[in-house]
Formats: sequence, C-alpha cells, structure tokens
Amino acid sequence: MSGKFVRASKFRHVFGQAAKKELCYENLKITKNAWDSNIIQSNGKYLSVTWDSSGGGAFAVIPIDEVGKAPDQVPLFRGHKGPVLDTAFDPFNSEHVASCSDDGKINIWKIPTEEGYSFHKFVNDNDEIKDIVEPIQVLSGHTRKVGKILYHPTAQNILVSSSLDYSVKVWNLETGKDVITLQHKDLVTSFSFNYDGSLLATTSRDKILRIWDIRSGKVISEGPGHTGAKPSRICWLGNTDRILTTGFSRLSDRQIGIWNVKDISAGPIDGFIVIDSSSGVLIPFYDESTSILYLAGKGDGNIRYYEYESETDELYEISQYSSVDPQRGFAASPKYAVNVKENEVLKCFKTLKDSCIEPISFTVPRRSELFQVDIYPDCPSYEPALSAEKWLSGSDCNGPKLMSMEELYEGNSPPVFKDSAPRAAAPKKEAETKTTESPKAASSAVESPKVTETREQAEELKPVDEVLKSSSSVNAMLEKANDVSENEDKDDGDDWEEVQPIEKEAPAIVTPKAATPEVETPKVETPKAATPKAATPKVETPKVETPKSEVSPSKPAVAEPAAPTPAATKTAGAPTLKNMVEKLHTLIEKLENQVTTLTEAGLEKDERLHRLEGKIEELLKK
Repeated sequence: MSGKFVRASKFRHVFGQAAKKELCYENLKITKNAWDSNIIQSNGKYLSVTWDSSGGGAFAVIPIDEVGKAPDQVPLFRGHKGPVLDTAFDPFNSEHVASCSDDGKINIWKIPTEEGYSFHKFVNDNDEIKDIVEPIQVLSGHTRKVGKILYHPTAQNILVSSSLDYSVKVWNLETGKDVITLQHKDLVTSFSFNYDGSLLATTSRDKILRIWDIRSGKVISEGPGHTGAKPSRICWLGNTDRILTTGFSRLSDRQIGIWNVKDISAGPIDGFIVIDSSSGVLIPFYDESTSILYLAGKGDGNIRYYEYESETDELYEISQYSSVDPQRGFAASPKYAVNVKENEVLKCFKTLKDSCIEPISFTVPRRSELFQVDIYPDCPSYEPALSAEKWLSGSDCNGPKLMSMEELYEGNSPPVFKDSAPRAAAPKKEAETKTTESPKAASSAVESPKVTETREQAEELKPVDEVLKSSSSVNAMLEKANDVSENEDKDDGDDWEEVQPIEKEAPAIVTPKAATPEVETPKVETPKAATPKAATPKVETPKVETPKSEVSPSKPAVAEPAAPTPAATKTAGAPTLKNMVEKLHTLIEKLENQVTTLTEAGLEKDERLHRLEGKIEELLKK
C-alpha cells in the first residue's frame, strides 16, 4: 500500500479482539450445507445456529451468557422436513425467531423461557433432553426452497423471504398471509431494507441489481451488478440513498461497489473497488452510528473494516482483524448490546471449524472512563415505529425508534424512545474519479486526492528525516554545524563573562568592529570550500548583529589585528551556522516539493492505467 497516509478520524484506531477460549461456544455441530447464508444470527440476547442434523432440519438457540463447551446432547428447534437454510430474530421481540427451510416453509418459534430454557440443560420430567418441535406459526406460500428471511426494520410483524421460485414475498405475521410478491427472473441471493423500510434492494443470480418500492410492487431503479458467477451480497448504507454490494468480477476478483439507488443503471459510483482474488463471499455489515463497514470473508479469517464518508462516497480503509482460523458464518449484535463502558462499537461472532463460535469485540481505545458521546449517538431500539397494518396501509416513518446510548451507560431502565430525524438531503458533488479495478484499488480509496485537507496534513507528517539521511551534502552540512556548535561550547564561559560588564559601552566603540571581520573573513570561508553554495552568504556583513559586535571590543587592549581573540572567532562562526540552517531549511522545502511532484505523478499514472484497463475491458466485452 504505497503512499498511504494517516487520515484524521476518531475511528482510525479501532481494533478487533477475540474473546478468550473459555468465553467461546464449543462442541457445536454447525451445518456443513453449502447454501449461501450467514449460518449464525444474534439479537444481543441469543445466538441462533443452523445445526448439522439428520431426519429433517434443525437449528439451535444459545443464550449469550451460556459460554463454554456444550454437552453432546442439546435441545434443538425441530419442525422442518428439510435442512434449515437461514434464521432471523424478531427485532421487536427477543423471544421470537424465524427459520426457513429446503421444504419451502417458514416457521415462527417462541423460545420457551417460561419453562426455564437453557442450551446446556433443557430436559423433560424424565431428565431427557427436550427438543422444541411446535412452532407458533407456519407460513406456506413458496413453491420451492426458501433460502433467505429478514424482518422489517421499523414495522412489527412484517417478514420478507426469498425462494428458489424466483420470488420475494412480504408476510404479515398477524394474519399469516403473504401480502406482497416481488417477482424476479432468477434466484434472489440477497436483499436489504432502507433505513425507514419503504424500499427493498435485491441482488439476483441474473446479475441485475433492483430497487423496489415494496408496497407498490414496482421497480424504481435497476441495472447490471457484479459480473461474476458467484453470489453477491447487498446492504443499505444507513440513512442515505446509497447501497453497497459485494461480489465478483468476471475474472473472479472480489470487489465492492457503492451505488446511487436513484440511478442504478449508471453503475457503481466511481466504479468497482477490487479487494483481492480470494474465492469466498464477502459478508457486509454496516454500522450506521459509526459509519463503519465490516466485511467478513467466507473461507478466510479476516474481517476488514472501512469508514464510509457519505459526502464524498469514499471508503477509507481503517484496518483488518486477521485470524488463521477461517470463518463460514458471521453475525453482528444490535448496537444496544455493546459494552458501552469499554468503548466497544461492535460485538460480533464468527464460526470456527464448524464446531465453535468465537465472539469478537471491536473497540475504540480511550483512557477516559466517562461516557463517549461522540462515538455513541442514539441507536435503533427494540420498539417498533409502526404496526403491520399501518405500514401496509401506506403509513411511513423517518426510521426506527431510537434509544439513548448514554442511558445504557448509566443503567437507566426502561430507556426513553424517540423518533428518528428526517434524512438530510445529500450534498451535490462535482464529478470526480477514483482508481478502480486494480489490486491496489482498496488502497487508492484511502489515498484519494479528493481529501485535499487530509493530504496537506499528510505532507506535514511525512518523514523528511528519512530523505535527509540519504543526502550526503546534507550530512556534511550537519556535521560542520555540529563542529561549530562544539567549538562554541568550548569557547563559552570566560569570553561571555567579559562581554557582560561592558555591554553599555558597546555603541561608543565602532572602529575596531570593522577591522575584526576583515581579518577573519578568509578563515571562515576555508571550511566552506567543500560546499560551493556556502561562499555566497559569507559576505553578508550586516548579519553581525549588535550582540555579536560586542565580542570584538570586549578586549580593547589587544592591538594586533593578526591575532584574533577566541571571542572574535565565535563572532565569525555564528553567521556561518545561521546560514547553514537557512540553507538546510531551503533544501527541505525543495525535497518536500519534489515528494509532492512524485506523488502527483504516481496518481496520474494510476489514472492512465485505469483508463487503459477500461478500454481493455470494453474490447473483451465485444
């Protein structure tokens, strides 16, 4: 990542840390099904895990505080006739969880907390492990397997599902009926609601990206998405009109794109950004309260995270959490589940070797023990903003009900909920270009020349010392300056004390002042012979300031001009050191200008390379 500079941000030091082994969830039988889903989900209170079981599908629900090694026999939620493909927690009822299956059904379950539910020990009267086999609701309507389900972010009892029958259905759980069907031309691989839940973005196996007005059932914008054959994922970038997709190029490079939902056909803003050439799907999660995007790759152990700048549509790479243990599943808890007192900004979970779930905490390192109001704005709560009936009848809201993170810090219960503020209009920006479709594209997003103010700060922070150390002329000048300084230190003391008593008489003695420099000028120029530029400023007699001129008359008894005093030597040496410093400052400025010129040339070269790659891609398409 050449040319990377430090960008001013309160989140640039965020780091991820895995929990200790005793705080992990072990001895699990996580599904080995190849269906592309997150495998695990979390609502901050429970974890749901798609289970590897025979005789129909099953999944497990693990209370967050039941860590450690699980027993060999655990209670499972059984009710499907085929493998469970995905699960989802109700955001407004922590005890309700939905599951979808290969059998084309969607089941709604209630966690039996009133019966003392425990993942480690939930038994019947005969002290045998008791499974949960009776869902509270079964939704039938899809004709083929159901692969994805998701609850509505603002309206209660609204669920969305996608199926291999190429449809996306919206369900009213109060009636158990599908009320809206969004028909596609191929399998929908991912979908995401916008902030207020009025729009739905979908990616499909036909490589088309669509934005739907859900209640009217109409596509308001669509266009070609990622060109690769593998599944793509999608997420809405908070309370904006931008979405982000992850997918693959035709050459199987992993890439991400940011889109304007009003004009999908125009393609991703500034083109796709290439991440790497790995084969695993990138699972995106966007935290709107911190504007941080997390990308967890299936099949690798890394979780990359970026800061999104909505005003410039830029993704600035922060860092990545690296691990030698690859993950297949990834889940993030709601914002209100983080540890506010430890400055945690994200609590997430990843699967390890299909037998363990590891919690990971992303934290902003700060020493203060006070509430950090700048990193904890109000977050979406577990209180619905609309009922299913109102939303289906056309009612809208600005977004989910919000709750104060400061109340969580103080431990106030119950919290106060308030409505979301209206979304601010996006600022108009001039057309700008970003380097894309190259292995260094993720780096160029960080190094974008759009951030002029940041680049100027970076120029000030550049390690000029490294450049100066490589210059032999600069080293020679510094050595001479050190020699002069050492000589001054040795001659200091007696001469300085002799000057002080006659400071007041200095203006009266003028004649000896002119004689002294005339004799000493050749001696000063002699050491400067190695540096031709040093001879020019030596004629600057006016630089012998008044404090320096007093050194010559400090010994008026000396009549022989051919024998200069040590004080006179110091007088001649002082302007030499000053000139050296001035020359060094000039040289530093030239070096900084040269570095700036080289950086701009590199950016221009990257831009030409991008244009050439674009032309090559157009020729390949033909």
